[in-house]
Amino acid sequence: MKNSNKQFDFILYGATSFVGQIMVEYLTSYKGEEYSWAMAGRSESKLQALKKRFNINDVPHFIADADDETALKNLCLNTKAVVSTVGPYAMFGETLVKVCAQSGTDYCDLTGEPQWIKQMLDKYESDAKSSGARIVHCAGFDSIPSDLGVYKLQQVVIERTAAPAKQIKMRVRRLKGGASGGTIASMLNVFKEVKENPSLRKVLVNPYVLCPQGHPFKQRQKNHKGAEHDSSLGVWTMPFVMASINERIVHRSNALLGNQYGENFLYDEAMTAKNGFQAWTFTLGLGAFMLAASLSPLRKLLAKYVLMKPGEGPTPEQQLNGMFDMRFYADTATGARIVVKVEGDRDPGYGCTAKMLAQSVLCLSKDVPNLQGGFWTPASALNEALIDRLAKHAGVTIEVMEAT
Repeated sequence: MKNSNKQFDFILYGATSFVGQIMVEYLTSYKGEEYSWAMAGRSESKLQALKKRFNINDVPHFIADADDETALKNLCLNTKAVVSTVGPYAMFGETLVKVCAQSGTDYCDLTGEPQWIKQMLDKYESDAKSSGARIVHCAGFDSIPSDLGVYKLQQVVIERTAAPAKQIKMRVRRLKGGASGGTIASMLNVFKEVKENPSLRKVLVNPYVLCPQGHPFKQRQKNHKGAEHDSSLGVWTMPFVMASINERIVHRSNALLGNQYGENFLYDEAMTAKNGFQAWTFTLGLGAFMLAASLSPLRKLLAKYVLMKPGEGPTPEQQLNGMFDMRFYADTATGARIVVKVEGDRDPGYGCTAKMLAQSVLCLSKDVPNLQGGFWTPASALNEALIDRLAKHAGVTIEVMEAT
């Protein structure tokens, strides 16, 4: 088996970050199977404090800065996989991806930065294929629920009709949770990058930008920029900020799965609203924030005085009381409507993300020994194995419904 002689199944890099700490807490109580792991970060004192806090002095740790290639290579010498929570990844993530791709070490993270993923694909995908490293980005709230929700729904439609659904719509029914400083920093950094390099706009608006070269997809995709009434579902909708990464991961999955969803597959995401007033109010508020974030002086003021800082985020109580409910709709050629519901039992971006990320790296290191090296998505790499793990160990369920 690949990397079978390594000391650890995985190393958590960024253990003292906001999500990293939640993941450490989850791992200290997780008893689903036997596994070996270690922690890594840049601060000896913070790592020691974290070990003391959770009474895990027996868990080894490593010191490594995000740009210290020698230290990161040492991590890879000791582990089958590295799971990283160190973002914004466009600022701090490249060296670790490079080292993993070149050393044959598996890797997963929770990035939601499509422009950075595109850069990593262009630079290191050939290295990963040669070395056997399996790289899986977006193994958190963005984009596991979307990616696996579409995958599951298409499997059901294909089984029942012998052909994939031509179109799937995802609608966020309920979403309760807060943002962390790390996520906000990643969003603000995207605006900063676009300001410095306007050509990135073409990357960010292309729904197929993460698909392999030579892909056949040309269908014009729906982009929810404003409030509107969806007559086919009978609901008002408003933009979903995660759609910009989720939709691109879903299309990459389709390509990596051999165009299993079809060459003309349509997919879009939006949030449902109670009424038109809520939809327009939210849309206008989001638009105002995006405009402010795109202007350098206002972006700096937001970061300094208004928004959470890196390391800050929802309280433990808020994480526990959070949840999400996402619905995926497909109308088949026979006229039937099939719906898949994806639910999570914690704050989506942090409580649920930490559990999803932990199960993703365990799945990558234990469940898919025959997966070849390269850059994968959760659905194309882990699919049914991860769906099973999430239901059993992470409070994330994927349920097939007959109708709305």
